[in-house]
Amino acid sequence: MMLDNKAILVQANALITKGNNEGFLDFCTDDIVWEFVGDQTIIGKEAIREYMKAAYVEPPKFDVESLIAEGEFVTAIGKISMKDENGKMIDYAYCDVWQFSDGKMAALKAFVIKI
Repeated sequence: MMLDNKAILVQANALITKGNNEGFLDFCTDDIVWEFVGDQTIIGKEAIREYMKAAYVEPPKFDVESLIAEGEFVTAIGKISMKDENGKMIDYAYCDVWQFSDGKMAALKAFVIKI
């Protein structure tokens, strides 16, 4: 069964919350680009792997308010909670715009604000 882009994103994010970063990365293209607007851009699956290893001290928790799909794009709006390097839980509001290519996540433009 072929999954639509929205279902792919839901399944991939569920893997992150279980600490399965490699499973998440299986849903990504090798040349994926993550742009955190106003902060940094990470290019390539290996660089994303290293970022996840450092940023996700423990698996993040997602509270998705809306998922909007149109063509090759899926926009997710919600809240993500992650522990910082000191073990303190930090909440962020986010709007992620994912671009897909051939059923895989190819690019992310993330607007993230600490709340």
